Amino acid sequence: MFSATPKRRAPGPYRSLFAERNFRRLMPAFALSDLGDGMTVVAVAWLALGLGPDGGRGALAGIAVAAYVLPGALGALLLGRWMQRLPAQRLLVTDSALRAVLLGTIPLAAWTGVLTPAVYIGLLGASSLLHAWGKAGKHALFAPLFSGDRRLAANSVLSTSLWISTIAGPALAGLLTNVVSPAWIIGLDAATFAVLAFQAGRTTLPSSPASGTATGGTRHGLSILRRQPELLGLLIVTWAFNLAFGPVEVALPLFVSRNLGAGAELLGIYWAVFGMGAVVGALALGAVRRLPLWPAMLGIIAGHGIGLLSFAITDTALPSLTGFAFAGLVYGPYSALSLTLIQHHARAESLTTVLAARSAVLLTASPLGAGLGGFLLDRASAPAVLIGCGALMIVIVPTGAVALKLAAGRRRNRRPSHAPTG
Repeated sequence: MFSATPKRRAPGPYRSLFAERNFRRLMPAFALSDLGDGMTVVAVAWLALGLGPDGGRGALAGIAVAAYVLPGALGALLLGRWMQRLPAQRLLVTDSALRAVLLGTIPLAAWTGVLTPAVYIGLLGASSLLHAWGKAGKHALFAPLFSGDRRLAANSVLSTSLWISTIAGPALAGLLTNVVSPAWIIGLDAATFAVLAFQAGRTTLPSSPASGTATGGTRHGLSILRRQPELLGLLIVTWAFNLAFGPVEVALPLFVSRNLGAGAELLGIYWAVFGMGAVVGALALGAVRRLPLWPAMLGIIAGHGIGLLSFAITDTALPSLTGFAFAGLVYGPYSALSLTLIQHHARAESLTTVLAARSAVLLTASPLGAGLGGFLLDRASAPAVLIGCGALMIVIVPTGAVALKLAAGRRRNRRPSHAPTG
């Protein structure tokens, strides 16, 4: 089985990151945008529940969550002919500007009384069209500047920012829903993307190759992933993991409102404790001297599933809050480890294409899960869906272990034919 063993990181790599002027200038804009996205974790589903008809609110919430993500996969595949020519910085600016405009239209449509479910879904979907390329640009932006421990440290800072936003964003959104409509909270997210587009556009970065310079676009990125069993195995396992998590984003709001009889404030608390656990888990990565990659990845998935089983207790929020916090704790290191592995294996000139191809695949998983969750929620209880998600994650672990062993065997069998003789 494949493994990667990041060395122990002293505070030095973190200090050196912020000694880099470009990282120091852009990281606050990333953190602000992450906070905005954290607020939409509550706002997107909560607004859909308010717009949906009786008996179909769960389905509309699932469609809204899917629409906020899924078109990004289509954009990665269908727009590669044009987007592959852009450097990482331009990809980030273009995606951020598009999301700022379209998400900012949602509160205006609500204010003028024209925000129907169809308009809402359409604006969410259009805003996510370039997001796979924007995320690829974000993670490729600093790859030429950092290597080794500094690259892993940069990824840890970026993922920790995401998890901190999962603490503050949903909690803030839960409080704001007592004052303003969720549509205006989405408008705040649009404003954070406007700030990111402005700051990224005015920052002078070293020139980097366009994502399609030597690769031929997203489809070639997929071919690179297919040729490397370790990256392909990571992609498949992560896709299945995201699929299993997709229904959680739809089922959790209904669990809070129907089973616990609470409002958006408690929903924000659930996501906040999840984020707190994830921050601790992500930062703990730096204290680990040796971390076998695949046992760690599969252990994270199993631990996440175990945490979701706590939703079987529905008479009080405390057990499921504790379980959700544990799920966040074990998930914290996953993103930094997987991104570091990809940066290590992909060449610099093909990195944005590989990351966009990876995003195109992964962006299909959670929306499909959310759509399936919305369908199930009109036929089953929210606790049953949440428990089912946890059980599915646990099943992924032995299945993934077998698949990875087979992939490792195929790679070993191919080696002799490429090895030099004599």
